[in-house]
Amino acid sequence: MNRRFLIAAAATLALAACSPQAPGPKAGHVLTVAATAVPHAEILEFVKPQLAKDGLTLQIKVFNDYVQPNVQVEQKQLDVSYFETLPYLEQFNKDRGTHLVPIVGVHIEPMGAYSRKVKTLAELTDGATVAIPNEASNGGRALLLLQKAGLITLKDPANPLSSLRDVVGNPKRLKFKELESATLPRVLDQVDLALINTNYALDAKLDPTKDALAIEDGKSPYVNYLVGRADNQNDPDVKKLAAALTSPEVKAFIAQRYHGAVVPAF
Repeated sequence: MNRRFLIAAAATLALAACSPQAPGPKAGHVLTVAATAVPHAEILEFVKPQLAKDGLTLQIKVFNDYVQPNVQVEQKQLDVSYFETLPYLEQFNKDRGTHLVPIVGVHIEPMGAYSRKVKTLAELTDGATVAIPNEASNGGRALLLLQKAGLITLKDPANPLSSLRDVVGNPKRLKFKELESATLPRVLDQVDLALINTNYALDAKLDPTKDALAIEDGKSPYVNYLVGRADNQNDPDVKKLAAALTSPEVKAFIAQRYHGAVVPAF
């Protein structure tokens, strides 16, 4: 009796092993993401529980610079990054010979001009010191904002990669300091004006909607993208993250948490 039962059970197991089954949800999958702290890592933390329910574990590695995230994704130490604009990505690929690709645009962080010495741009004195990011895409972005505010004139008013060499009008004879983006909030007491990316402004407890003396509007072309490589941009797990980041729930979360300092791009 026991022998017949064991033989029948073994046959059932063998049949089950050979029978085709409909694919179920992926289990145990891990996706590693490079991000800056605010708002990128916060948005990723928001979608993390839902992705976990779908069988995808999100591992978020927080950086305080704009170089190492892309380097580690390119070297396949991490899967994707979420922190950068398309102009920055294109310049990074050009300068460093990397081959990273944009996957989906998620939000806009309007760059702002901040000061602890003046309350309006009109109060800037001749020869005032202005700090801007020291890399091409964000430096050009800062100059475009200063031009829009009427403080300078650029040779090509629409060039997103304008540099200080392209400043053809500077009536206040502003003096410029080019510094790493992450350090700009820390030098506010040492300069008259600093052009700061919103992620670093928020991290420094600045409120872009209240503290910025000039700020980009919602039409800014500088959308922040989820970025990967050509070999994983169509990976199902990457697509799952892209869908989560552009969901109605994330749009509502951004609106509720950042009150216009971060604007959904979808």
